Amino acid sequence: MDYNNFFKSKLDNLKDEGLYRTFREIDRHQNLFPKALEYNEGHNREVEIWCSNDYLNMSQHPEVMQTCIDVISELGTGSGGTRNISGTSSYHVGLEKCLAELHNKDRALVFPSAYTANQSTISILCKNIDDIEIFSDELNHASLIEGIRNSGAKYHIFKHNNIDDLEKKLNDCDIEKPKLIVCESIYSMEGIRSPLKEIVRLAKKYNSLTYLDEVHSVGLYGPSGSGIAAELGIDRDIDIINGTLSKSFGQMGGYIAANADLIDYIRSFAPGFIFTSSINPSVAAASIKSIEISKVAETLRLKIRENSSIIREGLRSVNIPFIDNESHIVPILVKGPLECKQISKLLLDDFGIYIQPVFYPTVPKGEERLRVTITPKHSKADIDNFISCINEAWNILNFERAESKNLNSRA
Repeated sequence: MDYNNFFKSKLDNLKDEGLYRTFREIDRHQNLFPKALEYNEGHNREVEIWCSNDYLNMSQHPEVMQTCIDVISELGTGSGGTRNISGTSSYHVGLEKCLAELHNKDRALVFPSAYTANQSTISILCKNIDDIEIFSDELNHASLIEGIRNSGAKYHIFKHNNIDDLEKKLNDCDIEKPKLIVCESIYSMEGIRSPLKEIVRLAKKYNSLTYLDEVHSVGLYGPSGSGIAAELGIDRDIDIINGTLSKSFGQMGGYIAANADLIDYIRSFAPGFIFTSSINPSVAAASIKSIEISKVAETLRLKIRENSSIIREGLRSVNIPFIDNESHIVPILVKGPLECKQISKLLLDDFGIYIQPVFYPTVPKGEERLRVTITPKHSKADIDNFISCINEAWNILNFERAESKNLNSRA
């Protein structure tokens, strides 16, 4: 076999379909955000970031940075290994206590990423429970899907946020069989919430465990930023909550929170936890400090909601199609991967607006988009300029406008 030819042909096919991904070299310098510097062929220029998941800009908070620096000076840059060998510091232990408290759970378990936490937890949980059946929302994240598939368990995919379809599938299953319902609180590519109260009601009715991915809601919603389940008062009813340290908290890593026995079970049996080096102690310490600050950062959360409303109003005013929702994520709909990449490039090259195109497999084909994320550091002037730029780019490319009565639909 000609291996190089195989790889090249696959890449050529990807490029022909418009699905090849390119990366721009962007440095988010401290004190500049939402501005940043783009590096291109030895030159740099200032651009404005509109797609960062560092929602509260905690990665550049002075106290968080200083905490990280202090612990690096104290313990160095690495953890020393896996948690069971040499990679558990007092900061790892403190972070897990902090996360358990945040989610009103007995215990928490930190992983190197939320992807690993999802994949490892679901896989080992369902691999070892005989005859378990999994019920998964059709728009669940790739990490959830991989965990489900790797478990080898029987699974059912229910229509997105469709309670009737979920109940029909649960009802078709033997009531005595163990079950797991897997969903997200906010779907990151739509910014739409799931009907969590109804899902919890069905879980109780059909004797099912629940697994909730709160990655895009922790830090931003609920009391002290503890997530949407807490906001709805059902956090104790969710069996396993997954979250991340790398978005609102501005660090690196992921975690699960649950009752003590379940956490101990995952800690003791999941290969993705046992055989992976732990996050650096400095990152764990910075995460603790970031969570402490975020818990009392209601002003920042209010500012994000305010900014989100302003940008949606602006998009409506110029008939740019987007998915309307009540979150900090504003998906602008651009059908076609080539078209999506085209407007992304135009916005950056001509207007200094950095927002990456989103296409298959991140979203289904035909639902390509620019995923706008708002932060408290975006000013009203920034938002007005963004609306003006995207409106002009839309005109240059002669893209179809939304009908005003149709703006809330998924085009």
